Amino acid sequence: MIEVVNPATEEVIGTVPEGTPADVDTAVAAAVAAFPAWSQTSVDERLKIVHAIADGLEARADELAATMSREMGTPLTFAQKVQVPNPISIARGIAEVIEGGYFDGEEIGNSLVLREPIGVVAAITPWNFPLQQMVAKVVPALAAGNTVVLKPSELAPFTANILAEVISAVVPAGVFSLVHGTGPVVGEALAAHPDVDMVSFTGSTRAGRRVSEVASATVKRVALELGGKSACIVLDDADLGRAVKIAVANAFMNNGQACSAWTRLLVPASQHDEAVALAAAAAAKYQSADPAEATTRIGPAVSAAQRDRVVGYIRQGVEEGAQLAQGGPDAPLERGFYVAPTVFGGVKPEMTIAQEEIFGPVLSVMPYTDEDDAVRIANSTIYGLAGGVFSADTDRAMRVARRLRTGQVDINAAAFNTSAPFGGYRQSGNGREFGRFGLDEFCEVKSIQR
Repeated sequence: MIEVVNPATEEVIGTVPEGTPADVDTAVAAAVAAFPAWSQTSVDERLKIVHAIADGLEARADELAATMSREMGTPLTFAQKVQVPNPISIARGIAEVIEGGYFDGEEIGNSLVLREPIGVVAAITPWNFPLQQMVAKVVPALAAGNTVVLKPSELAPFTANILAEVISAVVPAGVFSLVHGTGPVVGEALAAHPDVDMVSFTGSTRAGRRVSEVASATVKRVALELGGKSACIVLDDADLGRAVKIAVANAFMNNGQACSAWTRLLVPASQHDEAVALAAAAAAKYQSADPAEATTRIGPAVSAAQRDRVVGYIRQGVEEGAQLAQGGPDAPLERGFYVAPTVFGGVKPEMTIAQEEIFGPVLSVMPYTDEDDAVRIANSTIYGLAGGVFSADTDRAMRVARRLRTGQVDINAAAFNTSAPFGGYRQSGNGREFGRFGLDEFCEVKSIQR
């Protein structure tokens, strides 16, 4: 069994089975057996099931929020406002795409172009947004007529159990299976399995490379949503105070454990010192506390290993000469895997903390000379997942946004859209999730000439 630890208390709160390759074989065999009948179900029937899954999650919203907060440390209020509503919205967005005629087919000359299921899909999901990432893969995969084997993170497995209960209540046996376990064992067995037709993976870039390598032996489709080192560019005509406050909130959301977080704040060199002071003051308001409390804005890292990793990056930032303006490597609380919300100023593009994904509450403030320099710095990492631009002139902001080599850009803190495509450029992955683009990932395209 695998022990699950509450990162706020360091106490074991339960266990899940440690899956084996034999368990993967059993789940995949069930998925293969169920595929012929499931793939031929009507679009209307699958649409009803998508709605039923969304309804089932909504009915258990409070339980889901409390479970995520307990197993991976996200503040309860964040779970209630984001971690649960977003996945439900994603599922309902998939339903809307289907209702719009997605599977009706397209006439191109004398050809009828159809979207059909790929086959057996392995979904491998992370711990930081557990429900969102599971729903973003499993729901469109099922909606397209695929059968699915899900391997959730062993750090946040109980949310997956709730989702499995919701789905298993509305689909036939074998259509959906859940296998708990570790990435090197269960994840690799799924990626390598000859009867798995597609792997959809969200996690670190390092692990994504391994998934691609293992999956390549059987030339299966691979979709990857990986790491990020996203930049928020504040142009010289923007409201600096508002931009910095929002950027700090974005960098620290979900305890700083978000692949799309704006962890680099780029400001005009003439405004750098003011921006650092504003960011430090904003960060000081994020007091580490029990994530179960309604007033908590920032909780612990998910594990002792993750805490140590983040603290190591903070120490490296100091060693490389970045200006420590707030926080630091010292633990803010005696118990729990907490990291002090940290702000660095004077960060140079070549510094480790400006290049590597830290995945903790650490913000790097970086000066730039002009607009071209800002874009150059923003595009100077191996990643390309998200980003932000602030300007009083939305047309100017749009011009800058178009130049960023990243999959998603928010202008002036625009709202997150669960129907718009989400995914990365370069080593932030390939493929897209959510809405029509999310459905595309799980479909083969067939052309029938008449």
